[in-house]
Amino acid sequence: MRRGLGHANDDVRSPCTKALDHLVDRDSYAALVAMVHDPSLQVQIHALHALACDRCKESEVPGGEEVLALALNSRRDDPDRHARAFAVELVGRFVHTAPEAPAGLVAARDGDCDPAVRKKAGWFAPGGTINRRMRPR
Repeated sequence: MRRGLGHANDDVRSPCTKALDHLVDRDSYAALVAMVHDPSLQVQIHALHALACDRCKESEVPGGEEVLALALNSRRDDPDRHARAFAVELVGRFVHTAPEAPAGLVAARDGDCDPAVRKKAGWFAPGGTINRRMRPR
């Protein structure tokens, strides 16, 4: 799969990135993070989802400040609304552990040009339904 991430054809890179949502491990994590900058929007979206979603994982994977920085930048700068929505989900993963995450979510909730991105950001922002459910006890 890691070899497939470097393939010239995005029809190969996309399913490899999607599979890493379930199979990512410490050895493939950096390659998955790099796919956030892939020229294919579909590959970017699969990578953002894979980094954000813990439900699909078979093992624990790292996730640190470099991933949050990527998500915040994508949330703010990506021209595609789908990529911004998945970036919001990834930022939401850090909302209770990183001080810059809530501010990024509030900025998306209040200022994104797409209503679906604003809605999703509202779920993860302070006071939102997902935010309250994820709150540490």
